[in-house]
Amino acid sequence: MNLEEITFKVSEIARSAGSFIRNESLNFSSSKIEYKGLNDLVSYVDKEAEKRIVEGLKSLLPEAGFITEEKTLNIQGEDYNWIVDPLDGTTNFIHGLPAYSVSIALEYQGALVSGVVYEINRDECFYAWKDGGAWLNGTKIKVSENVDLSQSLLATGFPYYKFDLLEKYINVFRDLTQVCHGLRRVGSAAVDLAYVACGRYDGYFEYNLNSYDMAAGIVLVNEAGGQTFNFSGGTEYFNSREIVATNKKITDELLSVIQKYF
Repeated sequence: MNLEEITFKVSEIARSAGSFIRNESLNFSSSKIEYKGLNDLVSYVDKEAEKRIVEGLKSLLPEAGFITEEKTLNIQGEDYNWIVDPLDGTTNFIHGLPAYSVSIALEYQGALVSGVVYEINRDECFYAWKDGGAWLNGTKIKVSENVDLSQSLLATGFPYYKFDLLEKYINVFRDLTQVCHGLRRVGSAAVDLAYVACGRYDGYFEYNLNSYDMAAGIVLVNEAGGQTFNFSGGTEYFNSREIVATNKKITDELLSVIQKYF
């Protein structure tokens, strides 16, 4: 399998879906919002974008299965599985905030081997494949060189449901706020991970995520020279539903703060 070629084709599919989403944003009405759960929003745009993505991916790798957020198609593949979030940052999209993305990853026998994150509003397509490096619109990217947490800009995601860990999260937030340049909350986990990969952030952490929120971004960070873990320092991201991504140089400092409380 030529992962580079497949990744380029996936990038085209992501861009096409992003174009659809961008056009729909011009006339989107709040009357078209649906609720999947507490503060868990969806619209016809998410569902239609996912259908388009799935159809495009089927032609690339007919034997592959699908893990999709909107469940337009969920079928387990024997070796290959696509992990798809058609619109990561739906709440931003619905409220007209310009930070949302298409996220597509390919998994082979349990290992992530390709990832694409297309940030729609800035027309930035981040992509990476196993042992091929990470790229942004044709230019190779890498994580930051910052070695000190006190000089770092971090990203996170605020809990919006399942608040049983909220106090622990607030403690981590409090401690980090006092020792770094600041924490940002963009509202799209895929974008946060892409920004770590290209050096805009030095690190990122969040919990209560699903595989489709972070799969593609994990590939980006790792191929850009960074590191990804769950809060325990392992790589069972999907089971624990946690992610810590760093430029590798601040890993120990960032994990030590998180592990004080989690």
